[in-house]
Amino acid sequence: MRWPVIILAVLVVVLQYPLWLGKGGWLRVWEVDRKLHEQREENTRLEERNAGLDAEVRDLKSGNEAIEERARLELGLTKPNEIFVQVPQKH
Repeated sequence: MRWPVIILAVLVVVLQYPLWLGKGGWLRVWEVDRKLHEQREENTRLEERNAGLDAEVRDLKSGNEAIEERARLELGLTKPNEIFVQVPQKH
């Protein structure tokens, strides 16, 4: 009576191993699902960044105001007969 129970227990363990720990087992599925979720979040973040960059490119291509604004802010350029004044910020 004892041997059939042991044999059945071993058989159950042998059959369950691939389901839980094998190449296509549940643990692997959960890991892949977690990675998929992380990748989707990263894709969303990058899509938002790309949309912002696309809008900036369109703005720069469409008119001189955007180019002038960038030249003033990033390069400190001024128009003729214009005085540049920089006010330091207090922290």
